[in-house]
Amino acid sequence: MAIIVNEKTKVLVQGITGEFGGRHTKLSLDYGTQIVAGVTPGKGGQFFEHGAHRVPIFNTVSDAVAATGATAAAVFVPPPFAADAILEGVDANLDLCVAITEGIPIRDMVQVKRAMLGRKTRLIGPNCPGIVTPGAGPDSSGGCRIGIAPGYIHRKGHVGVVSRSGTLTYEAVFQLTSKGLGQTTSVGIGGDPVNGTSHLDVLKMFNDDPDTWGIIMIGEIGGNAEAEAARWIKANCQKPVAGFIAGATAPAGRRMGHAGAVIGGAEDTAAAKIAIFKECGIECAVTPSDMADALLRIAQARGVKLA
Repeated sequence: MAIIVNEKTKVLVQGITGEFGGRHTKLSLDYGTQIVAGVTPGKGGQFFEHGAHRVPIFNTVSDAVAATGATAAAVFVPPPFAADAILEGVDANLDLCVAITEGIPIRDMVQVKRAMLGRKTRLIGPNCPGIVTPGAGPDSSGGCRIGIAPGYIHRKGHVGVVSRSGTLTYEAVFQLTSKGLGQTTSVGIGGDPVNGTSHLDVLKMFNDDPDTWGIIMIGEIGGNAEAEAARWIKANCQKPVAGFIAGATAPAGRRMGHAGAVIGGAEDTAAAKIAIFKECGIECAVTPSDMADALLRIAQARGVKLA
């Protein structure tokens, strides 16, 4: 099993005719993802062509959904228009919207979150690498890749990965694959202060997934989401969990890379989050290069096989 997406998920791409959206659409098609539609206002009736693929382009998300049955969207739309693009997917009753865009104004995202209350659409992001469920083909092809994560580093297996950092997501996945361990799904939730899906949301899904036998959770300074997730793990999750917190040397009050990476409260620092992780039974990686080994350590200590 996998969480959120699988090889049958039908995906549309908002911003498919842009340079960035087009490049990653090609990579997703090569990976085996079912890209069934593109959406660019004013370009309806055209096609996005790549090799043997000929993806129809529509003016609106609702038109694309009606014609193709798409249930998920990848948003590659410039920041001033990205919030409206997300809400267009919500209005079309998509199951999933993955917002890759970085730099969406916080006020826009607050309005998006309010508008999404009570709606069926799950938002991943914004400012995220997206989600990958590896397939069983060569270089894990045949699965589902929505976003910008490199598909070829993935491998089908039994470890779930959830992270605020895109590059650390890739690092954890590559370490696991290099050690012969695969992933059920890797989810990059993004580094903005207002996002759609939290660590805790993803952890609950991994906990309920019988094919996910271990979990790597990657966080960073700023906010209390990691602390909330760790305390939930202590109370509810019996699966081995390894964690890493980025930003140990960051000064308080200064934004470090991500818009949400600002130390504002007592539990926002890396030291505080690491202490909470340890208190909650999460094996902490000392450095980014230690993430897969940290999971192996706690799995071995609990007698859990990960492959």
